[in-house]
Amino acid sequence: MRRRRTPARSGVRTPPGTRLVLPVLATLLFVGILVVGVFPTRTYLSQQHDIASTSGQLHQLQQSNDALRSEARRLGTDAEIEQQARRNYDLVMPGEEVYRVLPAPETPVPVPDVWPFDQLGPRVNQ
Repeated sequence: MRRRRTPARSGVRTPPGTRLVLPVLATLLFVGILVVGVFPTRTYLSQQHDIASTSGQLHQLQQSNDALRSEARRLGTDAEIEQQARRNYDLVMPGEEVYRVLPAPETPVPVPDVWPFDQLGPRVNQ
């Protein structure tokens, strides 16, 4: 059997659309690489950023919890309860006496004894 030789583009026409196959395939391959490679990478990097910021917040919250736990332990002692009762609620132990030191009286405000201030002076300096 002999093979037939086709003339080199002398009169042979290619069907319409076959010239577009290679560029379309290259474009589809490029889009596929973008979909498979770039978008998941961006998502991964975004997730890593979120994990880093969330772990920083978690560390701060753990420190805050530790401080609050130690304060709760301190507030549970008898000495601290007594100190808070004395300071905040003015409570005393049975048999104790409370003395309060009053501030010095304020100096009266000088008000002229002429109208319209003649009625104001006694009310201000009561």
